Amino acid sequence: MAATYRAAPRATLLIEPLDTLTAVYHRASGQTHLLAAPAPELIEVLDQNILTLEEIMAALAARFELGGADPQALAARLDELVAVALVERQTARS
Repeated sequence: MAATYRAAPRATLLIEPLDTLTAVYHRASGQTHLLAAPAPELIEVLDQNILTLEEIMAALAARFELGGADPQALAARLDELVAVALVERQTARS
């Protein structure tokens, strides 16, 4: 079963770049998160999209020079964002 990911609804996020970090206020939880790359980029790619890990890798590769990107590292970053409710994961049923 392939998992799909999507960002939390845009209306629940207030995103503000701060030099090398990005502050994300999550209205639903009342928490503010300071994110480093690639987390803000992942949220941007997943805004209004529901994508698989492979589709996320392709979208990031189209925007950035990834040079040997590691799918397991990307999955770990996504899991971190899922843990703080900035990204939602769904497992597709066959």
